[in-house]
Amino acid sequence: MNPAEFDNIAKIEDSFWWFDGMHRIVLRLMKQVWGSPEPARILEVGCGGGGFATRLSSQFSGTLHLCDVAAEAVRHAHDRGFLDIVQTDARYLPFSDASYDCLLSLDVLVHLPPGAETEALEEFGRVLKPGGLLVLRVSALNMLRSRHSEFTFERQRFTRQRLLAEVRDCGLEQVRCTYLNTFLLPLALFKFRIWEPLLRRPPASGLAAVPPWLGGVLRRALYAECRLLTAGWNFPVGQSLLLLARKPLPVLMNSLASVGPASARSGRTLN
Repeated sequence: MNPAEFDNIAKIEDSFWWFDGMHRIVLRLMKQVWGSPEPARILEVGCGGGGFATRLSSQFSGTLHLCDVAAEAVRHAHDRGFLDIVQTDARYLPFSDASYDCLLSLDVLVHLPPGAETEALEEFGRVLKPGGLLVLRVSALNMLRSRHSEFTFERQRFTRQRLLAEVRDCGLEQVRCTYLNTFLLPLALFKFRIWEPLLRRPPASGLAAVPPWLGGVLRRALYAECRLLTAGWNFPVGQSLLLLARKPLPVLMNSLASVGPASARSGRTLN
């Protein structure tokens, strides 16, 4: 990612409507799928400045480890008090096999060259324990590329079909997959496909403060999505994709296991 964007994120992440709403969705669905007991060891790959990790550590008591490829991200995470952080590429994780109960990677694969995401997914599967949970979020749909996408060095976006196929090819089992940030999609299409081409401005960060009333409206849209998602709905289209997958148990363990992380409902589809 563009190193300059880490400074932009650090200035606004704790108050910006998008981070607030999207973090809420990820944490609610993660809790719903995992159930009890909580994961003992959690790894966030591509932690950025540690904003999501701050919320995660306030809601889960397990040991949390962080890593990011960018020195700027490591510096900002240190400033938040996270000292157990490693600077490394998502494709070459310096962690032992089967060492984590849960691995999260939010908006990381989109910054890898097309095809390289397979290497990262294989690494995610390697470090997860059998039965471990992968929480993965990516940007969706090429038609939604924007000035912000170019500024952040986004290299690819995903469809649900493609993401599911790649996760399955790496030996992971889908628990749930849904598009996110759906209610604001018409606004995004107007901005990215009509307004920005008309203005012809150079790439720039999309992280800018908005008037409080507008931030409130946008935040409530994501909160509404969160309520529907936790009620079991899945969205058929949106600006992001969230996938939760599990590393299979060995055949013998799977046949004998009587307890484990709870599975989410397959969900209804919102048409």
